Amino acid sequence: MPDQIPTPDADPIPWLLEGDDPSVRFLTLTDLCGASPDSPDAVAARRDIMTRGAVPAILAAQGDDGHWEGRDRFYTAKYRGTVWQLLILAELGADGSDARVRAGCEAVLRDAQDRLSGGFAVDRAKKEGGGLHSRVVPCLTGNVVFSLIRLGMLDDPRVQAGVDWLTTYARFDDGDGEAPTGWPYEPLEMCWGRHTCHMGAVKVLKALAEIPQERRSPDVQRALDQGAEFMLRHRVHKRSHDLAKDSKPGWKRFGFPLMYQTDVLEILGLLARLGYGGDEGAREARALVASKADADGRWKLASTFNGRFIVDIETKGEPSRWVTLKALTALKACEPVVT
Repeated sequence: MPDQIPTPDADPIPWLLEGDDPSVRFLTLTDLCGASPDSPDAVAARRDIMTRGAVPAILAAQGDDGHWEGRDRFYTAKYRGTVWQLLILAELGADGSDARVRAGCEAVLRDAQDRLSGGFAVDRAKKEGGGLHSRVVPCLTGNVVFSLIRLGMLDDPRVQAGVDWLTTYARFDDGDGEAPTGWPYEPLEMCWGRHTCHMGAVKVLKALAEIPQERRSPDVQRALDQGAEFMLRHRVHKRSHDLAKDSKPGWKRFGFPLMYQTDVLEILGLLARLGYGGDEGAREARALVASKADADGRWKLASTFNGRFIVDIETKGEPSRWVTLKALTALKACEPVVT
């Protein structure tokens, strides 16, 4: 039997559409209302993304070299550096063909990508150029590859090298075997170790899920299946070896935008997008997400990095159009297809 998802007393769709965030309006039209991206309303909303709200404010703070907060602080300036701005711009649906957005993409590819492996590092290799080989990490690589694909650069060979890094090195270990050895595993025990970092695994999934299904190689599909199974083994947010315990209690507080962190809503949304949202292993997550809606069918912004962003997005503790949009999209995708 399908889950019985509580039905709110009010329809939140008009509220999503009437707000002043054009990104929310575009995604509501296309993801929830079934409008074509080429429909007049969707085209108008997408055009507004570049001229109203957070996107133009973020772009106004960009430096002449394409970076935000300087070339050497693309990662360490949390959450105002270049990699974080690209992630936010991608989430907001910025136009990847815009010269300023493309300059940011090129800055990250120039200074953060390890030229030996294709992964992305948290520090710049000042002598060799590119990212520092010893400082490549999975969550950052996942976030940057996601951002670059979302911003229209999937066909760029450098982005393909990032995809190859993810499918080559990503692991979904559950603490049962020996810790992996060799580069990139040994310098980063907190990322890999005997048990793969849950958040890193999510960002790997996030990047690879952005590749259209018809363009996923066997290696990409294998990694996606393994990552989804890893999440389901953990019931999305539990400790797999003690399912009575949460991996991190904070993941029950939903936020947007997320940086290297994650939450139950983001993971459920990824599983739903990949066709795993109706799995028994995601049942508790579905119920948890549904339970957070108020009587008006709205979800609150419970977690935020506002104050550390260039532009604050929504207000903590208040109903959030972004969280509501993502919750409705995830739950809709979890519903069984009726034939």
